[in-house]
Amino acid sequence: MRILLTEDDPQLGRATQIGLEQAGYAVDWVQSAESAHTAVRLHRYACILLDLGLPRQDGMQALALLRQGGYDGAVLIVTARDQIADRIAGLDAGADDFIVKPFDLDELAARIRSACRRAHGRVRTSLVHGDIVIDAAARQVHRAGLAVALTAKEFSILLMLIEHCGQVISRERLEESVYGWGEEIESNAVQVHIHHLRKKLGKCLISTVHAVGYRIDKAAP
Repeated sequence: MRILLTEDDPQLGRATQIGLEQAGYAVDWVQSAESAHTAVRLHRYACILLDLGLPRQDGMQALALLRQGGYDGAVLIVTARDQIADRIAGLDAGADDFIVKPFDLDELAARIRSACRRAHGRVRTSLVHGDIVIDAAARQVHRAGLAVALTAKEFSILLMLIEHCGQVISRERLEESVYGWGEEIESNAVQVHIHHLRKKLGKCLISTVHAVGYRIDKAAP
């Protein structure tokens, strides 16, 4: 899952980025609303963490412009403002959730997962595909009742393919969803991750659609 973090405090921004990356997310960090708008035009984000106290353009204005521009992913307001009026205004402006600084990183990660489930129209925390069960909250995978160890990138790719079951997802989109700025990407990186997923979960699970991308077919009822 790729996240856009907007935070103008260098220490808090870097600490939040590192913490979320350690939790398995790809995180791009910007320090202004202008940079956030540019990033959203260039990349797909499952979630935006939006500080209200941004320089030059208030986070509430930035939120309104993001929604007007067509961004339909999850937005979490992350701010030091703790007044009920601010929460109501943020939710009414299109935010999915509101968390007050200082926050616990585990709670932030849980709120991200919850908001992204709602954005995808899911209520349950787990996904089931045949004999494969994915616990998105714990980032665990079981096949036929046995735990399967996946790397963070493998887990993210599997989750994206299963969330879009029956659809072909291009290599470029998979790369974009699991790699943040500054991460070195080998030309065959996604192919290698897919190879490992097939070894761990069954070679027939993921289909290659030549010159298009990869797909997990819907499980038989």
